[in-house]
Amino acid sequence: MAQLMMPNDANHVGMVHGGTKLAIADKVAFVCGSRHAESLCVTACVDSVRFKAPIKVGELVTFLASVNHVGRSSMEVGIKMISEDLLTRGQRHTNSCYFTMVAVDDKGKPACVPELILETAEDKRRNEQAKVRREFRLKHHNK
Repeated sequence: MAQLMMPNDANHVGMVHGGTKLAIADKVAFVCGSRHAESLCVTACVDSVRFKAPIKVGELVTFLASVNHVGRSSMEVGIKMISEDLLTRGQRHTNSCYFTMVAVDDKGKPACVPELILETAEDKRRNEQAKVRREFRLKHHNK
C-alpha cells in the first residue's frame, strides 16, 4: 500500500507524526494478516517500532508487509516503510515495525491460521527472527 503524506498528517515542522505512520501500518497489518488467515484479524500487540528517519509532507510512503511467523491463531506481520521524494525519486527506508495479529471467527473468537509456507531463504530468515521476537515477548511481557 502507498499513501501520500499530507499536511494534516504532520506536526508544525512538516514531519509526519509517528502515530499517523503506526495507524496506517496497523491497517496494512490487518489486510496482510486477514489475507493469510482468510478471516478477519485484530491487533494483539505492536512488538517493535523503529523510527530510522523522518518522513516529510509531500513524500509518498510505501508500506511493504509480510507474514513472518504463524502460531495457532496468531501471526507476526512485519511492515517496512519506504519514503519517496516524488520529484527526485529518491527513496529511504524510514521505519520498520512488527505487529502480532490474531485471526478471529464471525463471533470474534480466535480462529486457526493456515500454515506459513517458507519458500525462500529470506522467508526462512524472517521466520527465525520472528521466533526470537516471540520468545522474548512471551518471556518479558507476560509477567
